[in-house]
Amino acid sequence: EDRLDKGLRDGISIFVPASISTEFTELTPSSFLPKPPKHEGPLFIQMPSFLAKTSSDWLKTNGLKAKKLSLYQVLAPNAFSPVEEFVPILQKTVSSTLHEKAMMQFEWHDGTVKNIHVDPPILYDYQKQLGRMVRLYERRINWLSIASRRIWGTVCEQRVVILVDISVTNSLYIIHIQHSMRLLLEEQMSNKDFFNIIAFGSDIKSWKPEMVPSNPENLQSAWRWVLSLQCKGSRNVMSALRRAVEVDLKDKDKHVSQGLYLLTTGVPDQEMHAVSAYMADVSGGCDLHLHVCLFNVNGFDPSGIIPSRYASPNETANTFREIVRAANGRFHWFGETGIYESDDISIIVTEMEKAVNYSQKASLEDKTLRLGMRSPGFHFPLCLCPAL
Repeated sequence: EDRLDKGLRDGISIFVPASISTEFTELTPSSFLPKPPKHEGPLFIQMPSFLAKTSSDWLKTNGLKAKKLSLYQVLAPNAFSPVEEFVPILQKTVSSTLHEKAMMQFEWHDGTVKNIHVDPPILYDYQKQLGRMVRLYERRINWLSIASRRIWGTVCEQRVVILVDISVTNSLYIIHIQHSMRLLLEEQMSNKDFFNIIAFGSDIKSWKPEMVPSNPENLQSAWRWVLSLQCKGSRNVMSALRRAVEVDLKDKDKHVSQGLYLLTTGVPDQEMHAVSAYMADVSGGCDLHLHVCLFNVNGFDPSGIIPSRYASPNETANTFREIVRAANGRFHWFGETGIYESDDISIIVTEMEKAVNYSQKASLEDKTLRLGMRSPGFHFPLCLCPAL
């Protein structure tokens, strides 16, 4: 059941799900990756109206701190540390007290206690601003959960190599994989500088010998090549990565904004630590990132085909989380029923929760102050406050 975290008064409210699950969207299998009527037809290429950003970069301009909406940023101008002073005429140390109708004690982010001058209208306006920010974050999450982004996340770099798993265990899912590629080429690739596609099973197939400009002709050519792919072999992820890094990105130290996007359904042939060590080595000191899009499939081919290496879905996800972490990338885990995990979505959810927490604290401050103002016998605890 959903929960409304309410502001202090007058209908101000902030909404978040009662429990924020890792399954951010719920879509029926038939609606998530349908085979379109003209699956083999040409692409309908769209030109994005803006450059996509990771959620981490997006929050640099849209986060609470960037907007100066951290609770501590709002309270800081009227926050004072306790003061004790020796008064010569009294020959003793005197501690000042809070003015019971205007100030209260508040625990600061570093664990210290500050004396805060509370202005109810400012708190009220602050909660309204937090509500607007939460709605902005909800829109960002919804945007990240639709179209090609629910499969690939946001493709942000300008030099992109797409690595596609066509191992034999994906035979039942080749239409899904091709459709995923179609959506990506149509929606997110037309404003890139250069790109290439590498398909891998046991062997490696490259669409072009090296990266080419991301123009409409090349995008249509890439799509026709994707339609010709057939699944066979195991998951030779390491060879695919080496091919991308040592051929397509051989001049990686001379360029910026370079990304590898790996679409796969299971663990690599190689051990996780070997892949992680390789990616940490080649991505160190340059602007290169590996992002993993893990497609969660159900079971094996009923004909009895099993992968050369098997891991449970959670073990597989853990493996790729480690690999992504080594390559400064993002992890995106999805299936036919929706998105299970997304680094881009998770960081926005965290910011939403922070906004709700700030709103609750602001409500408590305002409520405490109003109780003090309305109760003649009520007194705040003694504390130290410099003269105003």
